Amino acid sequence: MTKWLVAGLGNPGAEYERTRHNVGFMVIDRLAREFNVSVSRAECRALMGQTYWGSETVELAKPQTFMNLSGEAVSCLLAKQDRSIERLIVVSDDAALPLGRIRIRKKGSHGGQNGLRSIIDRLGTQDFIRVRIGILPDHEVGSLKNFVLSDFPRSERDVMESVIQRSAKAVETIVRDKVDRAMAEFNSETSTDE
Repeated sequence: MTKWLVAGLGNPGAEYERTRHNVGFMVIDRLAREFNVSVSRAECRALMGQTYWGSETVELAKPQTFMNLSGEAVSCLLAKQDRSIERLIVVSDDAALPLGRIRIRKKGSHGGQNGLRSIIDRLGTQDFIRVRIGILPDHEVGSLKNFVLSDFPRSERDVMESVIQRSAKAVETIVRDKVDRAMAEFNSETSTDE
């Protein structure tokens, strides 16, 4: 049976740990805690952990190549036996989506997200499931590069804690109940009571 590979995108190193660009890593960490998995085994320039959700084998991955080279790790991992692009889920931040919004897609462009761009370039296809997490605040952002590499301010941390939890649940729903169910459930949700 082909395993699920869930790749959360981010940058390695303590200085990036709580930055907006690392929400993919944060979702992997949340899943690892929830399922008591250590994401520490080195493979293909990524940290890996494995768990079981019912009859499904799920691998959690944190590429250590830095965001802009995420495709190097993901393409290497997918080249191994028992993995396939049909069972790849990529989790990333999205600076075009409002803060706290989740967007699940079966395929699509990179939308300016360099980690997704790298994966699409290395795999030669846009046809893989992605969970995009909105990080755009309700005020104007200056330098996008500086913005994504900055920490969440205190005022946004509760929202982000909630969206990390919901994004982890969305990944679990994709694996257990299929992507269409997850899209119907999570794409319409927001972080507020609107």
